[in-house]
Amino acid sequence: MESGKLRWIVLAVMLAAVAGALWLFREAWVPAPPEAPAAPAPVAAPPPAPAESPLQPIYPVPPIESADGGGELVPLPPLDDSDEYFRLALLELFGSQLDELLVADLLIERSVGSVDNLPRERVPEKIRPLGRLPGSFLVDGTGGDAGYVLSIRNYDRYESLVGLLEAVDVTELTDTYRRFYPLLNEAYVLLGYPDAHFNDRVVEVLDALLATPEPAGPVGLVREHVLFEYRDPELEALSGGQKMLIRMGNDNARRVKQVLRSIRDEVTNLAIAPRPENGGEPS
Repeated sequence: MESGKLRWIVLAVMLAAVAGALWLFREAWVPAPPEAPAAPAPVAAPPPAPAESPLQPIYPVPPIESADGGGELVPLPPLDDSDEYFRLALLELFGSQLDELLVADLLIERSVGSVDNLPRERVPEKIRPLGRLPGSFLVDGTGGDAGYVLSIRNYDRYESLVGLLEAVDVTELTDTYRRFYPLLNEAYVLLGYPDAHFNDRVVEVLDALLATPEPAGPVGLVREHVLFEYRDPELEALSGGQKMLIRMGNDNARRVKQVLRSIRDEVTNLAIAPRPENGGEPS
């Protein structure tokens, strides 16, 4: 019995010794748990995108800083109150004959809207700054086999308007345009062009009008509905402004184009060679 107890005691001591050794050297036998991955370094936020710069005008219009003679300019009225002011300026340029053609209100807004629409299919009548010309649209023919043609008598309707345009001093016209440009550009922005510049559109429109072809011979017309249309599909595809030049006849159109070329020269060079505001000779 005693010897059996002794064996169990010896076995227990041996097991305890082995267990202690395993505990002391556990790191050699049991791999350490993997270290937690280091937190990633914070990613720097991308720099804010630079604010888009407003589009710069192709043909800038520098402001007028002083009146003729060096005096201070009378401030422009607000756009909503500009009708009478602009009307007087136009009558001073073109003469009192223009008064009976001008509409009563929204002169600047209508002028800008009409210019903007000239290269498009048509210029809506409700936005035109000028009322109807005297007389009726005249055609020749009966619509039979010979069809219709634009009557040369129709060209006389435009004679007075072309004469007013030819008589104006283009330099004075450009000065008035430059004087009212802040209001003209404001009206253009209100049409839905917040980043555009009206003078750039003016040059674009002038180029389109100057490219109007000159029909050779009578201008054929058709009348499939209420309004007449040009028989030639290429003429019918022209813009509203170009069709207007066709309607007034080649001779009148050439006279108008000559003035338009002079105006284009002026409005494209305002920032390149501005005229002295005191009326003196440039140095």
